[in-house]
Amino acid sequence: MDHHLKKAHCAIALGSNLGNSRQTLEQAINKLEQIPEISVNKVSHWYETLPVGPVQPNYFNGCALLTTTLLPLELLDNLLSIENHFGRVRRESWGARTLDLDLLLYDDLVLETPRLELPHPRMRERAFVLVPLAEIASDWIEPITESAIAQLKDAIDCSSVLKKL
Repeated sequence: MDHHLKKAHCAIALGSNLGNSRQTLEQAINKLEQIPEISVNKVSHWYETLPVGPVQPNYFNGCALLTTTLLPLELLDNLLSIENHFGRVRRESWGARTLDLDLLLYDDLVLETPRLELPHPRMRERAFVLVPLAEIASDWIEPITESAIAQLKDAIDCSSVLKKL
């Protein structure tokens, strides 16, 4: 079926706080670029951010905009396999991680399945997502609130996002 060839616009969040985080994030972008069905169109700066949850090192976070012919769950599987490549082990909730890739937005799709919720259910309260996302997609309308990313960012406290690298 040729509906598969439609290109979807997607936003992902990247985060790391173990090892050489900045290098890991850049290598993750390279891995994404090697997947034939994915084009990386724009990558934000990397930001240093304070962790949520248990005591752990600061994070490096950023966002990227992709176009892909993959369906949402296929894209999710690719993100998970890149996480695994960098040794991500989901041991404790909110714990330190080598690499975290989250699918935030897939066109204006609203999806609720056990494996994937779109838009990402917690992106609207996360400064470490909204600050880099607003840098590269400030006008993107989040389909549930129908607010632009820039407005969502302005509605929350972004003091945990320490600096642009």
